[in-house]
Amino acid sequence: MVDEAMRRALVHLYPRLRSFALRLAGSPADADDLVQHACERALAFDHRWKPGTRLDSWLYRIIQNCWSDEKKSARTRFQTSLDDAADLFADDGERVVDSRLILEATCRELHHLSTEQRIVLILVCIIGLPYREVAAILDVPIGTVMSRLARARLALARRIDTAASKAPADN
Repeated sequence: MVDEAMRRALVHLYPRLRSFALRLAGSPADADDLVQHACERALAFDHRWKPGTRLDSWLYRIIQNCWSDEKKSARTRFQTSLDDAADLFADDGERVVDSRLILEATCRELHHLSTEQRIVLILVCIIGLPYREVAAILDVPIGTVMSRLARARLALARRIDTAASKAPADN
């Protein structure tokens, strides 16, 4: 029987797991499926988690693996949910529109990064995990995390700049 503490921990971590999955998968429905599948795996293989280590890091890794498995079998369609980023918007109507446009462009271009860059960017910049923890989740040296993050930021900035230069000018 699965430990009740593990079940409670999964419930407690659900919002963070879903946030990660949403940014990885792109759509709320796909994120929900991804988290559900990851939780099923975590419960089935709870004996593989090492007490004393961070459960959330282990679960992020499971989500990443589930997502990679899903990507291999079928490409997911990227969508963005502006409701999940409502805290970025100002009360000023013009700033709201500008913020939404920037957010849409960023989310759209984030999808075009390599899987490695995208995952590092999400874990560090969106979820806010420290480099050392991201390195442990991805099972890579901390220097690799730092270089992937630098390349991801640069690639994302270039993609956004390119998209902005192709957009029709406001008159």
